[in-house]
Formats: sequence, C-alpha cells, structure tokens
Amino acid sequence: MNQRRIEVTLASQKITLATSAEHEPLLRAACTLVDEQIKLAINGGNRSIERASMMAALKIAGDLITLQATSKATELPSATSGVNTQEVAQLKEEIRSLEEQVDTLMQTLSLPGSPRPIVP
Repeated sequence: MNQRRIEVTLASQKITLATSAEHEPLLRAACTLVDEQIKLAINGGNRSIERASMMAALKIAGDLITLQATSKATELPSATSGVNTQEVAQLKEEIRSLEEQVDTLMQTLSLPGSPRPIVP
C-alpha cells in the first residue's frame, strides 16, 4: 500500500495525515464530518478544542452505535447470502484504520499556544 500525505483542517488547525490513494476519499469525508461536529460543539458553547473534540467523538460514536443497532435489528438471515465477505472485511479494516487515526488526532490536539498531548 503506497502511503501519501494529505493536509486536512480540523478545528481550524491544519493537520497532515498519511493515507493510501484508495482510502483518501473516505479519510477526507471522515475529517469533514469530524470538523463539522467539532464546529457544532464549539458553537454550542464548548470553549476548548479538547472538549469540543470529545463531544464530537461522542456524537459520532452514538450515531455509529445507533446505525449498528438499527442494522442488526433489520438484518434477516437470508439477507446475508448476497454479502461479499471480502468487501465487508475490507470495510471493517478501513473503519479500524480511521478509528486509529482519530485516536491519534484526539491524543495530539491541544489548545493554541499550549502544545501538549492529551493523555487519556
């Protein structure tokens, strides 16, 4: 897998990430979603980037859990016969990779003027 560096903006901060050409569109879309949620949290009264980022992460995680629960509730045993298991495995790997990148970003985001890692 050929890695390339892309620049994205999260919480008004430019960040450089490594990704493959294949995963770049998904990563950019994920960054756009995260940035929108951070902006909503900041506009909702969260003054710190760290807190706004955590609120955005919780919102996105809640949406994902709801989607997974809805998907499981509507899944029928016969519906899995047409599923491409290789494609599902690839999508799970992409999600895992994005989760790792988000975790890394959450650990390194800091307030302007006070660079410090966020320690969980």
